[in-house]
Amino acid sequence: MTKEVQKIKKTETKPQEKLWHSFNIEKVLKEAGTKREGLKNKEALKRLKHDGPNKLPNPKPLSGLVIFLNQFRSPLVYILLIAGIVSLVLKEFIDMSIILAAVFLNTTVGFIQEYKANRAISHLKKLIQRKAKVLRDGGEVEIDASQLVVGDIIVIEEGDRVPADARIIESINFQVVEAALTGESVPSEKAVKILDKGKPLADRENMIYMGTNATRGRGRAVVCAVGVKTELGKIATLVKEIEEEKTPLQIKLAHFSKLLGIIVLGISLAIFVLGYFRGEPLFEMFETAVAIAVAAIPEGLLVSVTVILAIGMQRILKKKALVRKLIAAETLGSTTVIASDKTGTLTEGRMQVGELLAGADELCGEKDGIFNTKDKHWIKSHELALRTGLLCNNAVVENPKDDLKDWSVIGDPSEVALLLAAIHSGLNKEQVLKNNPRVAEYPFDSERKFMATLHQVANPSTRRSTPRSGSSTLRPTEGLIATKGAPEQILERSESVQVDGHVKHLSPEMRKVVKARYEKMTRQGLRVLGLAYKIDVDISKYGKNKLEELDEKDLEGLVFLGLVGLRDPVRSEAKGAIELCRKAGIRPVIITGDHKLTAQAVAREIGIKAEAKAILSGEDLDKMKDKDLVKIVKNIDIFARVSPHHKLRIINALQENGEVVAMTGDGVNDAPAIKAADIGIALGSGTDVTKGTADMVLMDDNYKTIVAAVAQGRIIFDNIKKVILYLLSDSFSEMILIAGALLLGLPLPVTAAQILWINLVTDGFPNVALTLEPGEKDIMDEPPRKKKGVLDTEMKVLIFIIGIVTDLFLFGIYFYLLGRDANLVHIQTLIFTTLAVDSLFFVFACKSIRHTLFSTRIFNNMWLIGAVLVAFGLQLIAVYVPFFQKILGTIPLKAEDWILVAVVGVVNIIAIEIGKYIFIVRRRHKRELT
Repeated sequence: MTKEVQKIKKTETKPQEKLWHSFNIEKVLKEAGTKREGLKNKEALKRLKHDGPNKLPNPKPLSGLVIFLNQFRSPLVYILLIAGIVSLVLKEFIDMSIILAAVFLNTTVGFIQEYKANRAISHLKKLIQRKAKVLRDGGEVEIDASQLVVGDIIVIEEGDRVPADARIIESINFQVVEAALTGESVPSEKAVKILDKGKPLADRENMIYMGTNATRGRGRAVVCAVGVKTELGKIATLVKEIEEEKTPLQIKLAHFSKLLGIIVLGISLAIFVLGYFRGEPLFEMFETAVAIAVAAIPEGLLVSVTVILAIGMQRILKKKALVRKLIAAETLGSTTVIASDKTGTLTEGRMQVGELLAGADELCGEKDGIFNTKDKHWIKSHELALRTGLLCNNAVVENPKDDLKDWSVIGDPSEVALLLAAIHSGLNKEQVLKNNPRVAEYPFDSERKFMATLHQVANPSTRRSTPRSGSSTLRPTEGLIATKGAPEQILERSESVQVDGHVKHLSPEMRKVVKARYEKMTRQGLRVLGLAYKIDVDISKYGKNKLEELDEKDLEGLVFLGLVGLRDPVRSEAKGAIELCRKAGIRPVIITGDHKLTAQAVAREIGIKAEAKAILSGEDLDKMKDKDLVKIVKNIDIFARVSPHHKLRIINALQENGEVVAMTGDGVNDAPAIKAADIGIALGSGTDVTKGTADMVLMDDNYKTIVAAVAQGRIIFDNIKKVILYLLSDSFSEMILIAGALLLGLPLPVTAAQILWINLVTDGFPNVALTLEPGEKDIMDEPPRKKKGVLDTEMKVLIFIIGIVTDLFLFGIYFYLLGRDANLVHIQTLIFTTLAVDSLFFVFACKSIRHTLFSTRIFNNMWLIGAVLVAFGLQLIAVYVPFFQKILGTIPLKAEDWILVAVVGVVNIIAIEIGKYIFIVRRRHKRELT
């Protein structure tokens, strides 16, 4: 069990935590030490001084110095620094300067990228001064939300943001959207009633929580928690307490560095001991051992890895995703599971009419072949249903003069959806309301579960658009009732049903059919509303100048119109993104605060099977031990009705199974799990807490962007492997060359300074150019890689092939020249140049580990072509410029020397590619066929 889960369990079992939702109002007031008229200002100030302000902890952003120092937290840096110190002791100042320059370049590039990303996140945050309406000294006043204390009576109205956790004591048609806390976009209907002690947070209808938003009605509530003691505060505390896990690349590089360090130390020590027992001078053998170490350590690797990550960050940013930490860019490529919240991530985070059933066939199942979707009566039935939803509606368009696509509509999400559906169908809201002005209203509340509005019928043309049986004479006092609500409530008050232009008696058989229809829609994850109307209502008893409440007696004998199913629509690109994930071997998992059926419907729509056995609820998790969860978590597609601590347990269980987990989300409720995941991904439209916790922020809230970022993450690691292959092959060749010469008692074929020149200068430009490789076309066809080991079998084989083939040629030349040429400096210059030019040839073999050079697009990275030409030019400078001749110990080469260098390079690359085909490509094809 992880530390964070243990901490959460301790938090949940604290004995002093009060279950406010299970208290009656009198006990709530007593426990909070307050009265219905609120606190005295003097008492409130005393409590504020004792408990502190109503604020969440705000961690300080990392300073530039901390970000800079973090760049040194790498085993490769430690190895290079040790090599630099040894060079200093030996007074090899040039070697020391080159090594330290590599370290400095690495830290500078990493610092710049991370500092820029953190500044970008800071700009995303918006500092807003929150206010709260509260009863103090018997009157209602507005104060800064940070000044609220336990016992304050707050007043919440439509559009307000809840400033603290509170227990409701008065509720009038009160609804709150708690998506930021629970992940559920459907408004929660609030009431005063007492609830059972075991009610989960998402179902506590008599509580309101900090950070949620009131969308309808008004209410009064007693503040019962402020600051860090609120549910939002607990989440913020969990985020702070969670320790960051090492990324897969950090684990792999640490393992690689450790292995490299052991090998280098072992070989260097063996050479030192061998020389000592052969009677060689002690200090000279120490210098030789250092030369071996210098040959073995790929000094350019650290810089190249940093550049690859920095370029990857920029490429990912172009895909509309901001990576905050350099090392996190590669982690995306290791992802095996994407655990995603549903609301706002896979869905659009807004309600929309998904289904409308009206007419004989759709609603009542009368398949007599008379009516179809092209029939004018069918159109009338649906238009009338939409018109009813438009009339019985309190949603408001803030900017009606703008284009429809730019509209900002406020109000209850269900009413917003009905309004927009009516407008999109061609109905003119202003004209409909002008012809049918509202006279009275029967407000929605959680007890009666429906709403109704009474409208005056203005003219005969409007009258004719409302089908009914009986006389068509229009009376001045005639009114129309439009109603919507829970289908069972609307159906119970209905006597007849309107089907395709006709009003029929609502028989028991029809009621059963309609009931079956809405139950089926509910199972599909839709929020279902029933629609009905009534005409010939006498409006003379209602006032003309004041909107009054509709008499409930007028709400009998309704004409049932149809059923409307509302859903939070799935993002258009989500299904394609899920399919790409599966193709890449990545398992998508939904973790949501929504109900099982809703989550299951969304899952099936985007291509996740989500059978009943593959769904777990928060209640199921509460009954399950961690070890049991670890066993079954790999078979679960959906986790529904979960709380923040459940998400942490799920992430931990997945990681216990060896999964690399990416957690996506936008609400505050996602923040702890996002931080605990291997890579946390926040939506750009999400909360500041979530974005501040995440490793990556999706600027366009597009799920497909995650897949594009994963592909880029794989390219990043692929390019890191190519660079490691290139540099280690060179280092392996140098190490064998020097060790072989020493074992045979021969002079050093190349000097330590020449080795550093090859590793950092000659190889420097091509290995940086390899960081710009565009990625192979089959990158997303490969399964996710494992956490441990940066050197896979194929890389080891290639390093061995390149090293052995190259050294066979070099040793041949070396032995040949030693027998003919008495000038050791000339021999060392020739071997130095052959080794350098050889590396410029076989860099093209490193463009692909999976394919031969002959099936690879050589010219798809012109930076590499340019880098090879520049590196060759620098090698000419090393050989012919006097200043560098003095530093590197070289002399000019003749034309025949260059011919030998070129022939060796060409023959070498052909031999390497033949070896690659035999030992890697052919075997890979055989595995794929089997």
